[in-house]
Amino acid sequence: MSESTHTLRLGALVALVVGSMIGGGIFSLPQNMAASADVGAVLIGWAITAVGMLTLAFVFQTLANRKPRLNAGVYAYAKAGFGDYLGFSSAWGYWISAWLGCVGYFVLLFSTLGYYFPLFGEGNTPAAIIGASLLLWAVHFLVLRGIKQAALINLVTTVAKIVPLLLFILIGFFAFRLEIFSADLWGLNTPDLGSVMDQVRNMMLVTVWVFVGIEGASVFSARAEKRTDVGTATLIGFITVLLLLVLVNVLSLGIMTRPELARLQNPSMVAVLEHVVGQWGALLISLGLVVSLLGALLSWMLLCGEILFAAASDHSMPAFLRQENANGVPANAIWLTNGMVQLFLLLTLVSTGTYLSLIYLASSMILVPYFWSAAYALLLAVRGETYEQAAGERRKDLAIAAVALAYATWLLYAGGVKYLLLSALLYAPGVILFAKAKHELGQPIFTPLEKLIFAGVAIAALIAAYGRYQGVLTL
Repeated sequence: MSESTHTLRLGALVALVVGSMIGGGIFSLPQNMAASADVGAVLIGWAITAVGMLTLAFVFQTLANRKPRLNAGVYAYAKAGFGDYLGFSSAWGYWISAWLGCVGYFVLLFSTLGYYFPLFGEGNTPAAIIGASLLLWAVHFLVLRGIKQAALINLVTTVAKIVPLLLFILIGFFAFRLEIFSADLWGLNTPDLGSVMDQVRNMMLVTVWVFVGIEGASVFSARAEKRTDVGTATLIGFITVLLLLVLVNVLSLGIMTRPELARLQNPSMVAVLEHVVGQWGALLISLGLVVSLLGALLSWMLLCGEILFAAASDHSMPAFLRQENANGVPANAIWLTNGMVQLFLLLTLVSTGTYLSLIYLASSMILVPYFWSAAYALLLAVRGETYEQAAGERRKDLAIAAVALAYATWLLYAGGVKYLLLSALLYAPGVILFAKAKHELGQPIFTPLEKLIFAGVAIAALIAAYGRYQGVLTL
């Protein structure tokens, strides 16, 4: 098969970034934000997020250009800077975050259909799980037909799902009422929200979730037609999605009051537009959400396969995960991914976890890969590596990486102890695959420092398991 069959142009890379970020999150954003914060805190939170995520976007752009031989982004940067186990952990955490997100998307998709077909309920009824399972394997076999073909379909769905969002924003401008927007700027009439700082902290995991996918182009860097397109696609995708997210969130707060938004069932954009224009608005957003989720599922399935394939190709994952089919798709990685999605879909029948709980956990899992990517960019700038003839760029990149690392650290704090412990519970079992990969190379599993790091992860995982058993730590 020719090389062009596997390469991705700028448009396809931008669509992967935008398609990964715009999934179900934006359609649930009005309620998710209103449940955590009032208008003033929301505006402060978006300002922090815009700066923090922009610096992360610059980090991915800089690393793509300065380290062109490092493929698959978040995984490769952690490994190059901090060793095999942390590199593996970044790939493992990213992979879990991605397929957990897919589970959340399936629940939200069939919850949306449940608005019109009651047998699907809130997305976790037997009928919904059967429907989700059928759709899962339909998308699975589509992805197995080829990366480029799937990316082309993702490009079409990305364009299709942006149209209803733009229409929502246009209608929102006319429906916006300043007196509703400014009624209780700081949540003083709702003591349960806590202080402004508490409100900002509580909304942070939601903002992380709606931006997860910003690294999508860097994950596919090995398949980019031009290496420089990776950074360009990241920035274009970030700016596009940031504008859409802020406008949807802010305009909603001027259409319905914060308490009204907080009480809505997700996807809350359906009820907001229905409040303005009636039933046809609900139908429009529902259709847009269905298209959006299908595209996002495709994007995330591709990302899941690619991150496992890249780590296996670099001998951080077992060899069976780097096997490709005749279409150049890492088939075993896709099978493993969708097997986990199917398992967790079945668990939603008996779990008390909500869509919001799933996305909080998925968000917390990806914080570690983001942290190590920013740390690696800072490490390069501090050492001056690749900056031998560019002192001015070094100072600029040093400042950007420092802000990105501070933002990633803030996110770990904002996520709270609960989700850090639950993340450790998911990180710890990955050592089985790491040990297998090391055994295939005939190498010891850990360095002395890595033994200490894994011991910390294992202790946190045991605490989380005990907390789950006692019912203290719940999803």
